[in-house]
Amino acid sequence: MSDQLLSVSGLSAGTEDKPILHDINLTVGAGETHVLMGPNGAGKSTLGHVIMGDPIYQVTSGSIVFGGQDLTDKSPDKRSLAGIFLSYQAPVEVPGVPLYSFLRTICQMRPELKTTARKFRQRVGEIADQLDINQNFLTRELNVGFSGGEKKKIEMLQLLLLRPKLAILDETDSGLDVDALSIVSRGIEAYRKECDGALLMITHNTRILERLTVDRTHVMVHGSLVADGPASLIDDIDAHGFARFENALEQKEQA
Repeated sequence: MSDQLLSVSGLSAGTEDKPILHDINLTVGAGETHVLMGPNGAGKSTLGHVIMGDPIYQVTSGSIVFGGQDLTDKSPDKRSLAGIFLSYQAPVEVPGVPLYSFLRTICQMRPELKTTARKFRQRVGEIADQLDINQNFLTRELNVGFSGGEKKKIEMLQLLLLRPKLAILDETDSGLDVDALSIVSRGIEAYRKECDGALLMITHNTRILERLTVDRTHVMVHGSLVADGPASLIDDIDAHGFARFENALEQKEQA
């Protein structure tokens, strides 16, 4: 078993008027790959955003410890500097900010990633080629006018450039065609091999998991983690869906 990297303990959270997560307990070891599955609206994306410190959500109880440091009350930038990366279902467009300048700025904020302009340019170019990204994209405004697949590939570029200790990928496969899905899968595989980082994959599409060795699978229903098991649990869910987990939770709540 790998050293514990992320420890979420007794975590409950939500918006000002709506509780969403209920007493979540989750641990991820260094270098492990975990998959979080569940029906739409289960709270999976919310968990990813709460771990990242999204200010839309308030933690009402519990803690988030990463690398031995309590991050429960830390801002998103502090969590990023600690080594957490979050991809988005729908990456936002940032007019007026060239992609290359954005990448250079975020890397300059990380002491371990600082390098000369020439070496940085070379590294970005290598990753772009690895992900079949036209280097002309680097001069364009961040995500402005990009297709869904292009935005997801740019996130993979950021992932390989930043080399985080933990990557939370929130339905990175959503809306991708076959070719884009293949490239994104290649990026995730490269991250695991080159960076040896941990993964928390939030997904409905098990195809993106085919090249990965999954250590643990978690199931979320109505904001609660209701099941935890090995990789084989993914095949069970593929065959039978989430109904039995929802029914079991309802029976538990009624008892």
